[in-house]
Amino acid sequence: MLDEQYLDLIKLILPQFLVENFDLTKSKKEREVLHLYFEERNTPPQEHSSRLLVSKGFHKEITIQDFPLRGNTVYLHVRRRRWTDKDTGQTVQRDWNLVAQGTRMTTEFAAFLKEISRY
Repeated sequence: MLDEQYLDLIKLILPQFLVENFDLTKSKKEREVLHLYFEERNTPPQEHSSRLLVSKGFHKEITIQDFPLRGNTVYLHVRRRRWTDKDTGQTVQRDWNLVAQGTRMTTEFAAFLKEISRY
């Protein structure tokens, strides 16, 4: 029961796609900067469920700035997974729209900044 409460709280703080599809592997706080490290879970994309996929590691880590938390700048370090189709050798990955176009921020954070800049 306590785990569910923590998960509900985390869903309010972090982008939903991270909570649902990634595992937090490490966190590090340096002065007023919080670094959170995530790896995509080894769950192949649903749209490829009919294929025999094998995990083949991760793409290069990306770093995204997210909403500040309690006066701390927050950076999300995200490692996306890739799979190989055993029959065809084709590489398969999810099409994540993690980063707002032209920024290094989450889409939600960029939309928030855009909204407050109108006032």
